[in-house]
Amino acid sequence: MNLKEIKDLIKVFNNSELSKLKVEDGDFALTLEKGGTVVTAAAPAAAPAVQPSAAPAPAPAAAPAATEETALPENAVYITSPMVGTFYRSPSPDSPPFVKVGDTVKKGQTLCILEAMKIMNELEAEFDCKILDILVEDGQPVEYDMPLFLVEKL
Repeated sequence: MNLKEIKDLIKVFNNSELSKLKVEDGDFALTLEKGGTVVTAAAPAAAPAVQPSAAPAPAPAAAPAATEETALPENAVYITSPMVGTFYRSPSPDSPPFVKVGDTVKKGQTLCILEAMKIMNELEAEFDCKILDILVEDGQPVEYDMPLFLVEKL
């Protein structure tokens, strides 16, 4: 299972009503659980190549959601969290969000704030892009490398 497939699976899981999901494929195992309790992945150091077609089988409930989505542009990428912290869409509760779905963003423009250890860190766009989806809710805890935004590079 490659990184893109794992990220897609996480997105589908986050948008589903499932509370726990376990995927095993050969020597690879991935367990996702909502509620901030457990997110684990295990693979041997020298894992053999995994066939992508085998990944959706353990999660039949999540598969229809993925097929209902519109086709993603070829240059769609995820912007992931560079740290563990809390995600905020705006600079303060009464302020408008930095970005909304459909917005065109320039390189260097602030996308969100990630709070870590009482320090507010602005996450800036590393390239010009269009926001296709915001994958986390305001005030939600996020993990390192967790997908935050789905964007189309411009």
